[in-house]
Amino acid sequence: MKALVIIKGREAAAKLCSAARKNADEVVLVVIGDTPLPGAVADKTLHIALPTGSVYDDAADTIKAIYDAETPDFVYLEATRSLKVITGKLAAHANTSAIVDVLELADDVASNRYFGGIGQRSLKATGAKIYTISVSDLPDGAASGTDLVEEASWVAPEKPLELVETRPIEKSGTDLFKAETVISVGRGFAEEAQLELAYALRDKLGAGLGCTRPLTEGVDWLPRDIYIGVTGLQLAPTTYIAIGISGQMQHMVGCNRATTLLAINKDKNAPIFKQCDVGLIGDIKEVLPALIEAL
Repeated sequence: MKALVIIKGREAAAKLCSAARKNADEVVLVVIGDTPLPGAVADKTLHIALPTGSVYDDAADTIKAIYDAETPDFVYLEATRSLKVITGKLAAHANTSAIVDVLELADDVASNRYFGGIGQRSLKATGAKIYTISVSDLPDGAASGTDLVEEASWVAPEKPLELVETRPIEKSGTDLFKAETVISVGRGFAEEAQLELAYALRDKLGAGLGCTRPLTEGVDWLPRDIYIGVTGLQLAPTTYIAIGISGQMQHMVGCNRATTLLAINKDKNAPIFKQCDVGLIGDIKEVLPALIEAL
C-alpha cells in the first residue's frame, strides 16, 4: 500500500505522514514552493518548485502528474485554504469525490464533519481515496522515513492564474494549533482599546489569542490568520475561553472540540451558554479586570 501526503505547512508533515504510515507500507510526501523541507518523515519527499510568477494553485497539474506516476492507494492532503483548489482538481482528475474535513480514518471508513461542521457522519470512498485532514485532528505520532528529496518536474497549467500583486500577511506570531489554552474575542468588545484586557488575560494564562470573523475582516482589529470558525481555523485545545462571543454556528464549529469551553458574555440569552461547560454572565469591562487580578 502506498500513501501520497500533500502539505502546506512544515508542521503538518510529521503528523500526516505518521497517520499515513498506519495504513501504508510506503509514504511519499509532496512539498510545494518554499515550505521548509521536513526530514525523515516519509520514504521520499517530492519538492515542487514554483516558477517565478506562478502561484500555489498552479501546482495542481504537477500534482496530478505525480499522482499518475506514483499510483498511490490513497492521498492525504492537509486541510488548508491553499490546498482546497488542488484537492478539487486532483479529485476530478481521479474521477472521484474527495472526503473533506476528516476527523478519523479506520480502514476505508472516514468520519468527517458536514453542514458547516455541526454534524458528523461516516463515509466510505467508492473510488480513488482522497482525504483532507486538519492537523489539529491528529494525535502526535512518531513519523519515520528517509531524507531522500527529489525535484518534481514542473507541469505548466493550461490556464495559469495571473499574479497581479503580492503583499506580506501580518502574522500573529502564535501557533493556535499548539496552544493548550486559547482565548477568543468577539463583538462583545465594543472598541479596539478594550482588547488590552484580552491581551492581559492572555499573558497571565500563557494562552493563544483568536477571534471571530468580524474582528478581523470587519473592523480589521486583529490579523486574519487567527480567525476561528467554519472558514477559518478549527481548533481542539484543552481549554477555550470565549469572551464577548454570542455562539453562532459559524464560529462554534471552530472550537466545539475543545476539552473545556468557558464563556463570558453579558447577554444571559447568548446561544453560547447552551454550548459551554462553564458560563459567566457579566460585562467584560468588569469581569476581565477582576479575573486578571485574581490570577
